Amino acid sequence: MAVDYFLHEKIWFEKYKYDDAERRYYEQMNGPVSSSSQQQSASTTSSGPAGDQNELLSRISHLEVENQNLRSVVADLQMAIFKLESRLNALEKSSTSHQPSPVPPTQKVEPFSVPSKKVELPSASPAKKTEPAAAEEDDDDIDLFGSDDEEEDQEAAKVREERLRQYAEKKAKKPGLIAKSSILLDVKPWDDETDMAKMEECVRSIHMDGLVWGASKLVPVGYGIKKLQIQCVVEDDKVGTDILEEEITKFEDYVQSVDIAAFNKI
Repeated sequence: MAVDYFLHEKIWFEKYKYDDAERRYYEQMNGPVSSSSQQQSASTTSSGPAGDQNELLSRISHLEVENQNLRSVVADLQMAIFKLESRLNALEKSSTSHQPSPVPPTQKVEPFSVPSKKVELPSASPAKKTEPAAAEEDDDDIDLFGSDDEEEDQEAAKVREERLRQYAEKKAKKPGLIAKSSILLDVKPWDDETDMAKMEECVRSIHMDGLVWGASKLVPVGYGIKKLQIQCVVEDDKVGTDILEEEITKFEDYVQSVDIAAFNKI
């Protein structure tokens, strides 16, 4: 009867097993836990040295691998430094062996002159004519060089004038840049009963030198009223915006006002 009674009672006969399992679990999670029992101290002392020895062996092998890598890197650096030193020595020897060549003397460049004849500027001609004048006084008023200088001055002046004329002709033939502008106009009618097709026809009937009409469209404004948006390209020197607006507003039966929506230089 007593045995049957204990079978039905909930008594924890094997609690030490659960204590050991809990201790091992916390040792795996947080490391070994100190306890007062001699069995726990014996188990920790038996397992500790083996784990420490394995850890030391792994760290030593890792350090040996790092040492070998560092030695190879140092050897590569020493080889690179040796090559750089050899190249510097070779460059120093080559620079000392080659001496710089002497700089050639500069030559005076004479200005452009007429072939086989000496060209003189008009401003310098009076100074040069003083020398023949002195020679005339010394040689009993005999003019030996005056006539030649005058002929050379006249011929040089003709050559200069001819070149200036050719340059002016060449510059006149070169076309200049024509400044143009792209203008977007908003042409507004009087009311919704205005014939927009007729109004566009009237606007396009304006012809000016330097004016080219482009695309157009009707843009709704409100209350059934639409405005004519038309684009044109004008030459700035020939057509101004004020003149263009005046010409469009002359069609008073269709046009109420004209505004510039966009203005861009081309």
